[in-house]
Amino acid sequence: MGSNSSRIGDLPKNEYLKKLSGTESISENDPFWNQLLSFSFPAPTSSTELKLLEEATISVCRSLVENNPRTGNLGALIKVFLSRTKELKLSAECQNHIFIWQTHNALFIICCLLKVFICQMSEEELQLHFTYEEKSGNYSSDSEDLLEELLCCLMQLITDIPLFLPYTSKLVKTLLYNFIRQEKPPPPGAHVFPQQSDGGGLLYGLASGVATGLWTVFTLGGVGSKAAASPELSSPLANQSLLLLLVLANLTDASDAPNPYRQAIMSFKNTQDSSPFPSSIPHAFQINFNSLYTALCEQQTSDQATLLLYTLLHQNSNIRTYMLARTDMENLVLPILEILYHVEERNSHHVYMALIILLILTEDDGFNRSIHEVILKNITWYSERVLTEISLGSLLILVVIRTIQYNMTRTRDKYLHTNCLAALANMSAQFRSLHQYAAQRIISLFSLLSKKHNKVLEQATQSLRGSLSSNDVPLPDYAQDLNVIEEVIRMMLEIINSCLTNSLHHNPNLVYALLYKRDLFEQFRTHPSFQDIMQNIDLVITFFSSRLLQAGAELSVERVLEIIKQGIVALPKDRLKKFPELKFKYVEEEQPEEFFIPYVWSLVYNSAVGLYWNPQDIQLFTMDSD
Repeated sequence: MGSNSSRIGDLPKNEYLKKLSGTESISENDPFWNQLLSFSFPAPTSSTELKLLEEATISVCRSLVENNPRTGNLGALIKVFLSRTKELKLSAECQNHIFIWQTHNALFIICCLLKVFICQMSEEELQLHFTYEEKSGNYSSDSEDLLEELLCCLMQLITDIPLFLPYTSKLVKTLLYNFIRQEKPPPPGAHVFPQQSDGGGLLYGLASGVATGLWTVFTLGGVGSKAAASPELSSPLANQSLLLLLVLANLTDASDAPNPYRQAIMSFKNTQDSSPFPSSIPHAFQINFNSLYTALCEQQTSDQATLLLYTLLHQNSNIRTYMLARTDMENLVLPILEILYHVEERNSHHVYMALIILLILTEDDGFNRSIHEVILKNITWYSERVLTEISLGSLLILVVIRTIQYNMTRTRDKYLHTNCLAALANMSAQFRSLHQYAAQRIISLFSLLSKKHNKVLEQATQSLRGSLSSNDVPLPDYAQDLNVIEEVIRMMLEIINSCLTNSLHHNPNLVYALLYKRDLFEQFRTHPSFQDIMQNIDLVITFFSSRLLQAGAELSVERVLEIIKQGIVALPKDRLKKFPELKFKYVEEEQPEEFFIPYVWSLVYNSAVGLYWNPQDIQLFTMDSD
């Protein structure tokens, strides 16, 4: 850009940028690079400024895309950057301000150019731009792999290590700690070379300046941005570290080796765990689980933090065991429930992740018991009803049922239904002291399903009659709809039955709700699809109805509950038929096709620090170099 470029408007006419993107091949030893990199252009401090920068340089970038296959100037720029990074530490010791400044500028230009290259070409075409040989003027598979060397260099800058795969665990650990620390960006107006003050030495000031400059490049312009509305953007470094970690963790395995980043995520342990690592785990490391847990609890408003939580719970048994043993699980569960409660404001992927997390947690009986022992007060974000005091378990039931009802009326996603009902089923045997409102909502959901069943059954009957009089008009497949709704109804009956069979004495409010809506169950007593599961429910309704009838009419709510509690003690437990325990486990293969990798990349594209990439414009990279 040169020493004279200081405004965005000057960039399209900049003579150095024109030469870089032109038809002339520039050697990496040419003095031109010192001139190009000696600019004091202020790095973007917001996504808006970054967008303006991209618009101003689009003609230069397109020209380079067209000419680089013949000039190899992109490769020369990268080689200049790589050679300078090898001497960064020495430059700091020698107080070489200009050298560090130019290295920072080189990385900034490379970052801007590569974004355009990646958006406009396939993976194979991009690799050709990195393998151009100046001397022969062609492409060779034997030439130096600049792309791999650049990636190794960037990792060195992040973690201060010189190599790649042997240090996978260090990279993953660094990215996780960046997420944990949530460090704020340098203040507005921070420059690469701050003036020396009385409070610190020149070397400290120089290091601070380098850190500020590199922070600008790595966070793509997040330095000094205005306060963002999204909490995850309060630390651009944490946000970008998390996105990079998720991309690495979801890379496809190579044909001859598993993804090492996923292996590292699957195997790391708590810093308080002194047991040795098995020799079969090549990328293991230790991290502070308490700090990680706190960060995960605080950052669940972002998709990427929820995806990280899912990844750790699903793939790392050490983390899962630690979290399930915590006595403050409400700090983790409440943010997840709030995501589901505001389902209208969330994208479907975020909702899926939240539900899967609940499903994984409810696979543990200890979790299902403990959530009913945690008493919450004044849940302000739950607006349907004032909840002055409720257990975490009852609140979880309320939110999941609300999600089911929303799905029934809006999205009608069978996968969403399946996960919600599976979580309720896992908890059902451990229901304890259900809040009266939670008990009511369980029966209300069954009532809604019953009405829908009757409606579909009526439509199917009318459709059958119509088919007898006309063979020309195609008719809806009501039989399939009826089959689906009956599957859901049976699942709800199994959930109610599981609670009555395993924890009747803990749930008088559910018995009360059953008795209040006893007529709902009448039509299913003799239905062939529900006859077996209705036995216990029918027995409970009949037994307690008889006791209430004996107590007389005009009974108060308090009196009815008292009779129910007495009846629970009197009801012989052996009269209730035992059914197999309801237990559902999350299976990743049952996810909707191609779920995770596109989801991770969509988070990268939509990152609010200014990644204006179109998902259709990028080829997804894999671990396989072929």
